[in-house]
Amino acid sequence: MKKALCTLSILGALVFLSCEKETTFLITENSVGPLAKSTPTSDLDALFAADSIVRDTAMAQIGANNTKVEIFEKGGQHLLTLTPNTDSIPTITNVRIMDSRYKTEKGISLKSTFGDIQKQYPIKKIVTTLSSIVIFPKESNLYFTIDKEELPADLRFTRTDIEAVQIPHEAKIKYLMLGWE
Repeated sequence: MKKALCTLSILGALVFLSCEKETTFLITENSVGPLAKSTPTSDLDALFAADSIVRDTAMAQIGANNTKVEIFEKGGQHLLTLTPNTDSIPTITNVRIMDSRYKTEKGISLKSTFGDIQKQYPIKKIVTTLSSIVIFPKESNLYFTIDKEELPADLRFTRTDIEAVQIPHEAKIKYLMLGWE
């Protein structure tokens, strides 16, 4: 009986650790890992206690708004870049995912392609910039950036609108971001 109880305890701990690891790098509409849409920036130190937080203190001292906050895993891996808002109780308004272990609920990560995005999200619009295209899915706070170098040569230097059918399915994601208002 003790052996069976011990085995069950070990299995329970493994399941708990597995679930914890899955949520550590999960991107939802209202959270990125342990960071929630409503998390005040004052809670970042506690929330990422096992990680390193880098703030632009020089910019904050001169009163600059929206200074970026970078989260690094112990050991140096850049996890997230956060942009706070300027409310009386600041929260995060934009999250740039820097680590490919972060995945959306639909399995999209920095290792995904445009084809993967199209399979999982209906596209609301595509914005063309000088050096990239930004894909905005319908009914989502996510957005994906693809470098124009991933496009066919005749589209790399154009400023005209690019359609989804013109983007190769194998085009890699350069940036994965989540914007909260």
